[in-house]
Amino acid sequence: MRARTMLMAACGSYTANVALGVATATRILDTSRFRWVHHALYIATGALTVVAVAADRRGPAGRRLAPALVPLAVIPFAGTHTRRHYVVAAAAAPFYALAALVRS
Repeated sequence: MRARTMLMAACGSYTANVALGVATATRILDTSRFRWVHHALYIATGALTVVAVAADRRGPAGRRLAPALVPLAVIPFAGTHTRRHYVVAAAAAPFYALAALVRS
């Protein structure tokens, strides 16, 4: 697959995961019966981000997206239902945005 396709898939997965997390935290959605969906999206986001960075490791998008891997690696240790979880998760957002803005 092309690097741009993988980049957009990673950005979409991150966006979906954040949207689900925010909807759950604000009690718009009750995910208590299917909590695994958020975890599956997190795993997909991490995997797609690694693949996107590897596919464009020397390109501008890959270099801009690579720092997003740090908060993704830290998030399992940030605890859940804490402010720290939200802050660490949001720390990846600028890197996804910057990578998405790169022209193919």
